[in-house]
Amino acid sequence: MTHDPTGRLLLTPVDTEAPARVRRLRGLGIGQCPEPAFDAFADRLAELTGAPYSMVNFIDENRQFFAGLHAPERPARPADRYMARDHGYCPHVVVRRKALVLEDVRDYPRFAGNPVVEEIGIRSYLGAPLIDRTGMVLGTVCVVDVEPRRWGRAGLDTIKRMAAELVEQIHRREEGGI
Repeated sequence: MTHDPTGRLLLTPVDTEAPARVRRLRGLGIGQCPEPAFDAFADRLAELTGAPYSMVNFIDENRQFFAGLHAPERPARPADRYMARDHGYCPHVVVRRKALVLEDVRDYPRFAGNPVVEEIGIRSYLGAPLIDRTGMVLGTVCVVDVEPRRWGRAGLDTIKRMAAELVEQIHRREEGGI
């Protein structure tokens, strides 16, 4: 985490890999439009975890894009699947390169002030990075809830397993197998 010159804490981590990630995502042909396969993956992830919201999220220098989304109502327009990079917790997962479990975001000062807490009412988060065979973090898979959740070890294992499964699907797609 960094501070700006005025001494204010910046909650979103610096992401030096973003330009390379964007090139890799474009090369794979993903991360710029919703995809039924990613929506189906998000649906399955929500079912496995019992979460009301689930995403397959790809992140560039400025914003996040939910190429796969499970929500009570899916947005009708692709533009509604974008979120600023400083909103939410997936940018932290990408920079950390490891899973993040927040059972109640308000218990963590670093995360409690995130705009999604007040604007959307997010109270819990569980996410894991999508790290491909080149070592690039492409994005994340995550689930969120508007209530505190005890994700526990089972939740962490599930999100990590599902991230690995999706990366394998992306690799098969790259090889022409899907």
